[in-house]
Amino acid sequence: MRKIFITLLVAAFIPFGAIQAQVGITAVPFLQIEPDSRAAGMGNTGVAIADNASAIFWNPAGLAFQNQSQISLTHANWLPAFNADLFYDYLVGTYYIEGVGTIGGHITFLNLGEQTRTDETGLELGRFNSFEISAGLSYGFSITDNFAVGTGLRYIYSSLADGSVSGQSINPGSSIAVDLAALYKSNPFTVANRQANFNAGINLSNIGPGIQYTDNAQKDPLPTVLRAGWAYTMDLDGNGLNRLTFANDISKIMARNERIGSDPNSAEYETMGVFEALFNSWGSYDRFNGVETVSVSLAQQLMFGFGLEYWYDNLFALRTGYYFEHPENGNREFITLGAGLRYNIFGVDFSYLYALEDDHPLANTIRLSVLINFR
Repeated sequence: MRKIFITLLVAAFIPFGAIQAQVGITAVPFLQIEPDSRAAGMGNTGVAIADNASAIFWNPAGLAFQNQSQISLTHANWLPAFNADLFYDYLVGTYYIEGVGTIGGHITFLNLGEQTRTDETGLELGRFNSFEISAGLSYGFSITDNFAVGTGLRYIYSSLADGSVSGQSINPGSSIAVDLAALYKSNPFTVANRQANFNAGINLSNIGPGIQYTDNAQKDPLPTVLRAGWAYTMDLDGNGLNRLTFANDISKIMARNERIGSDPNSAEYETMGVFEALFNSWGSYDRFNGVETVSVSLAQQLMFGFGLEYWYDNLFALRTGYYFEHPENGNREFITLGAGLRYNIFGVDFSYLYALEDDHPLANTIRLSVLINFR
């Protein structure tokens, strides 16, 4: 029997959100990693902003309001506290076509490092690499001058391990997923003799069939996420040089697994269909946290992000934010800091995560994004 430990690593140490969805975990949680340093510096808020290429992740409807082409690359050493040679890369680009609109594409890659394969005695049988990757296209369409809808389609490939366990072959898993989104952007209005704008957005991402890694295993659901939020931008000096944006995102995992049988400590479960879960994941659920079975209410399943961004003359930005998950539903709580620079067609964004919990795996995570804006 070959022992494969990478699945345990992914399940235990990648807290991208409420990955313990009801019972068990959702598959491919790397799809929830916030890809751009700008939004990451604002407490993971972006569904109502979505004004750059990373709208593909936050809200593809935002592409409808963009009339430029852009390329952006984000890199982060992931879970730096473990020094485990994990890293995350996100390449995204948009292309504006006159009369058609803006089309976007992305490639997301998570390297999970090199693993050792052993037998039941601990004898090394070789090594293998683990990684996950997705690629897709997105498009936004304007319904009116103020309201747009968007969608995206991505292919997902997850190679966590190879070999066999208990006579079952371990294979890479794959799936496809769809996003559905909408974005409202107000006309400029005046508050205290200063120009202001208000946006509101919603995005239901990663809608698709689950992923299966062994022949007879139950499929694990994709991390379907419902995200809604607002953003308010105001001119501070009346001439547009100094601008401040407040943003708030609220999100929830929409996948749900149902435990088989009445034993609260049972590890056997079955996955709801994706559409069934959209309607049946609004109530509370029971979850075994390793010590006892706890009930997680709907309010406790919500994840909150709050962000603040200051721009000077569209050249220099400072950002900060706060993110919170309930302790029974992921237990992420951190403060974010960030900055950005723009010069001509080039830009750089930086973000830093300060975890409020001691020894948190995400502590001191740094993201760096570079972008080229083709006018």
